[in-house]
Amino acid sequence: MKKVIAVFDIGKTNKKVLLFDQSLKLVFQHEQKFPVITDEDGFECDDIDRITDWIKAELTRIVEAGEYDLSAVNFSTYGASLMFLDEQGKRLTPVYNYLKEVPASISENLFENYGGKDEFCRCTASPALGLLLNSGIQMLWMKQEKPELFAKAASILHFPQYLAYTLNGKVVSEPTSIGCHTFMWDYDQMAYHPWIADQKIELPQPVTNDVVFESEIGGKNVLVGTGIHDSSSSLVPYLKGSEEPFILVSTGTWCITMNPFNSEPLTASQLEQDCLCFLSPDKQQVKSSRLFMGHFHEVWAEKLADHFKTEAAYFKYVKCDESLLARQKESFGSKSVFFPAGKESFEAGLKSVDLSIFASYKEAYTKLMIDLTDLCITSINLVIPQNDSTSNLYISGGFARNPIYIHLLKEYFTQKEIITSEIDNASALGAALVVADVVGFKPEIKLTLD
Repeated sequence: MKKVIAVFDIGKTNKKVLLFDQSLKLVFQHEQKFPVITDEDGFECDDIDRITDWIKAELTRIVEAGEYDLSAVNFSTYGASLMFLDEQGKRLTPVYNYLKEVPASISENLFENYGGKDEFCRCTASPALGLLLNSGIQMLWMKQEKPELFAKAASILHFPQYLAYTLNGKVVSEPTSIGCHTFMWDYDQMAYHPWIADQKIELPQPVTNDVVFESEIGGKNVLVGTGIHDSSSSLVPYLKGSEEPFILVSTGTWCITMNPFNSEPLTASQLEQDCLCFLSPDKQQVKSSRLFMGHFHEVWAEKLADHFKTEAAYFKYVKCDESLLARQKESFGSKSVFFPAGKESFEAGLKSVDLSIFASYKEAYTKLMIDLTDLCITSINLVIPQNDSTSNLYISGGFARNPIYIHLLKEYFTQKEIITSEIDNASALGAALVVADVVGFKPEIKLTLD
């Protein structure tokens, strides 16, 4: 039988189980959707009982079917949700939706007691979101709004660790869930922020993501990982597969730029520009920035199609015309037509841009890509330190196949190698990779597109 690692990739919409063989090649995948339920306030949340029942049933089925030899299990999930357990290890709460709003007074009191909003957010590398997306706030919210329930909490786990706990019974923490916009991690001291101890809240110290615990599943002893936050997990294949320091630009609806080789402290100015930090599996800072590039592109592509009477996806046929790029740079210089005052002027630009200045769809779309790429370059530069050691710039996602975008990046980042890369199921693969060595698997990671 082929030995496999099972990974449960739990997103907000889709839940998947994936099996990877000893070379980390995907050999099985199944996707499941579950209807949402509501919490006690009527706010939508995941049905955690159905999810955990499904996980256990899937693992039992895999073991009993006898087609694969299940060696290990791990979890890649959204991380910004906490689970509270009582003394017997029974959960006390639903998995609250991280989009749930909390009273502003809770975070305001926190800021006031720890150096003000700007300093606190800089120190924790977390933008103030006013939501449970700052997952540390959930502890204070529970303490204030549900004190009787909070008093019963003996253990507090992030969502990936709770799913692992349902199999291995171990109360642990790990870096990737703590380190991403949670208000919980002090990046100056690389430890839990003092407010947690000041509130007399006890949390498990983080272990590295290669820690596993033995558990019995379907009568078979299987190694169970600690779980990992999906954003950090998607970076793991690049950390394992790249021999040179790199920056990863993951493009899609959001363009997320990640630099695991930037140890400079986050500044208040960077934070204001949608830049933050999170932690890698080995507890190293990863500086990250984001841009709503895919959304900007989608909306403008629709407007261009409407104006020039083309199909919605006509941009797919626009090739990179270097002579046109040169002419447009002569005509417009560094002036942005579509984003006249930067990314914040997106809505204003939709109303003010006169598309009749362009003679064709090709001209308009080429200028759109120039303006979008300029925004992206600004975003990428936010994570490049003064003493930059990175030599490779990996581009993944939809824009990796956009010839104008790639050409403009190569034209700007002349000192770096621009490598288009697409790793399927990167978050799930990352969750398998962090435990692969412990299990004895020998992965083969391919980073470049043919």
